[in-house]
Amino acid sequence: MFLLIPMMVPLGLWEDFLGMLNAMMTPLYWAVSGILVGFHSLLSNFMNPDSGWTWTLSIVLLTMVIRTALIPLFVRQINSARNMQLIQPKVKELNDKYGHDRERLGRETMQLYKDEGVNPMASCLPLLLQMPIFLALFYVLNSVSGGHALGYFFEGEANAHLVTSLQNATIFGAPISSRFLPLAAGFGPTQVVALTLIVLMTGVLFITQLQLMRKNMPPEALTGPMAQQQKTMLYMFPVIYAIGGVSIPIGVLIYWLTTNLWTMGQQYILIHNNPAPGTPAYVDWEERMRAKGLDPDAIAAKRRGSKKRSETGGADPTKVARQGTTASGSPATTEPDAETPTVQ
Repeated sequence: MFLLIPMMVPLGLWEDFLGMLNAMMTPLYWAVSGILVGFHSLLSNFMNPDSGWTWTLSIVLLTMVIRTALIPLFVRQINSARNMQLIQPKVKELNDKYGHDRERLGRETMQLYKDEGVNPMASCLPLLLQMPIFLALFYVLNSVSGGHALGYFFEGEANAHLVTSLQNATIFGAPISSRFLPLAAGFGPTQVVALTLIVLMTGVLFITQLQLMRKNMPPEALTGPMAQQQKTMLYMFPVIYAIGGVSIPIGVLIYWLTTNLWTMGQQYILIHNNPAPGTPAYVDWEERMRAKGLDPDAIAAKRRGSKKRSETGGADPTKVARQGTTASGSPATTEPDAETPTVQ
């Protein structure tokens, strides 16, 4: 098969494709190097320019700039994920009705997404947009670790000292341009720092995903094939991160840990203050609002941009019952709720 590649891709089209990708990444190299060098220059006014902590703090501030710019996309991601959760009962109905006809099921599911204004891919958008930035930072630090400048603000004789400074900068005795593997000099400070960052990075990711599943997902979303897939991903992603982390420069691991911490904090704030309807976090939020003398239904209606629904119209579909009780606090009955939660 591989012998056919030169015949299938003649005239160096593969090299041209790689060259095109490099040309597309060049502006990101410039941006990453510019922000990184800019923060380093600012911090150098009161910190040692060659200190690893100066470069580490520069990477952290770079991460914060990137994540701040992605906040609008994060909001769209959360809204899309929330809407996907809320229409799961309808998706299950379609599976039960058209499970024997995969083609019909696919059409009906896509029509449901269209009718409800849900885009399944929207929740992946922030991650996809971060990947080029992550790769740009990886290649910039990877090139610097070998003494080769990449990015406009690291290139040229005038910036050669920055390359040398970043290449030799250390934290806890480990160069931030180095990585866990290979173990050419044995197990030393580099491996200790890298391993610590990998453990912290994967641990934060696991806690973030677990927090989302336990607090901000409705009970019906925790059953069925999709729930099983989410539980698999809960353990699979940290393992993938850990395996990939041993080949990533410490500077990139710092970026990765920082962005994971940002995600965990951002998600906690969202779940605490604006949880998805029909989830345990929503019950907790309602109780906090009532304890403050506020009407949670009125607040929820205001956020939806609609009038508060009449209290005589039946049970509020945004409510979820604690174990053994109904949404109103009375003992639970065995009769199923006939009202399907609606997308807000």
